[in-house]
Amino acid sequence: MEQGSLRCDANVSLRLIGAEKLGTRSETKNVNSLRSVERAVRSEMIRHAGILDKGERVIQETRHFHEDTGETTPGRSKEQAEDYRYFPEPDLVPVAPAADWIEKIRSSLPEKPSVRRKRIQEEWQVPDKEMAAMINADVLDQVEETVKLGADPTRARSWWLGEIARLANEREVPAASLPITSKDVAEVVALIVKGELTDKLARQVVEGVINNEGRPSEIIEKRGIKVVSDDSALLQAIEKAIAAQPDVAEKVRNGHIPAAGALIGAVMKETKGQADAAKVRELLLKHLGQG
Repeated sequence: MEQGSLRCDANVSLRLIGAEKLGTRSETKNVNSLRSVERAVRSEMIRHAGILDKGERVIQETRHFHEDTGETTPGRSKEQAEDYRYFPEPDLVPVAPAADWIEKIRSSLPEKPSVRRKRIQEEWQVPDKEMAAMINADVLDQVEETVKLGADPTRARSWWLGEIARLANEREVPAASLPITSKDVAEVVALIVKGELTDKLARQVVEGVINNEGRPSEIIEKRGIKVVSDDSALLQAIEKAIAAQPDVAEKVRNGHIPAAGALIGAVMKETKGQADAAKVRELLLKHLGQG
């Protein structure tokens, strides 16, 4: 139409007053202007109404519109499927499979994707937004496999949609194509739950796996990654941090708890990030009389 040309088919069918369904339609072919469409439709409305008023039946057919008279004339009948050129294939015999065979095939089919997604979302109680994120990132299979290996669903999808997705974006590849498996992620999650890894240390392990440094246990051994959980070692680092920042420690003793962040940061640095920050905070506040 942006070129000033138009070619369309105008379909018309009428419904008798009180009837629920529209009557038989006619199809006026290749009408080439908006004005002609209006004239063709009007002509067909009048023609249909005249036929129906007489109690006769409208024939399903194509019609040709004549610009000079504003009327339509019959083209080709389309009363049967064959009129639309739907013909049986002569080289194919009719097939009527047995009902039990059909049922056998149906029962062997895998779970429908839509049914599976709905089941997973209900079982894991996943919000719509996060479900859409897993589907869009194409990691639903990986998350499900991670959960089957014992990981908590929330932690499993958090890793696949968080750190792993971030590293995938950096490399401009799909997350599922990275050299990290659901087994690797499940192992990392299990170590976090046991308290043998913090989230920060776990990110180092995941990055190592993706960099082809080995499996999680191998990377932990090679890099010497270990959570500092011994109270005496933590207290030693806490006392060192207090000695280095006595003014900050005094603020905490006087009840200014937010100031503890600087001391916690110093302890984490001293332990090379291998301490549990929550435990460090607890011990620090207790040591300064705020626990």
